[in-house]
Amino acid sequence: SSSSSSSSSIVSSSGTRRVFTRTYIAAVRETGGSKMHSFLTRGNAILAYTLSVSACLTFCCFASTVFINYTTETQIRTAKTVVKHVADYSASREMNDLGVLTFDVKTDLTPLFNWNVKQLFVYLIAEYETAYNSVNQIILWDKIILRGDNAVLDFKNMNTKYYFWDDGNGLRGNKNVSLYLQWNIIPNAGMLPSVSAIGRHYFAFPSEYTTLRH
Repeated sequence: SSSSSSSSSIVSSSGTRRVFTRTYIAAVRETGGSKMHSFLTRGNAILAYTLSVSACLTFCCFASTVFINYTTETQIRTAKTVVKHVADYSASREMNDLGVLTFDVKTDLTPLFNWNVKQLFVYLIAEYETAYNSVNQIILWDKIILRGDNAVLDFKNMNTKYYFWDDGNGLRGNKNVSLYLQWNIIPNAGMLPSVSAIGRHYFAFPSEYTTLRH
């Protein structure tokens, strides 16, 4: 009787193991088995995690500099100002006013750089009013300053990089022309603000045209 009971227990235990084994194999097949940890699955998980961390770091980089004041003082002076009345062959053959000037500019843009500023795009703007337009703006000169470059501007008797054309005769005798610097902050992450410098220079063009070649 004891031997029969022992044999019955062994058979029952063996049958239970076989049932468990079949159940486990079926479950593994249903869930994909080893495919759960394949190379592609692991690579996808690593890529998703890396992108999430990169996005978080990029936002932190932007948020840490978004409220920084990027203005600074500049000194601008005109050394020579003349006005001509000549044909503008780049647009038409009509006679228009052409302003000719040289300028001095001095400013230190080094404090504008931080770990989120990649470069500065600096440009000199001339702004004036005429009888036909209340606001006229012309870019006369520009410069790109990369991170690590010398950001101290100290130029004397500079010529304009671009022509100072007016679409008519609004420069002769104009006594309220202003020059000022403006720059775009090129960040590693975030917005691209346009900032005007502190300090403008006002000057007047002569009331007579010049015929001399400058």
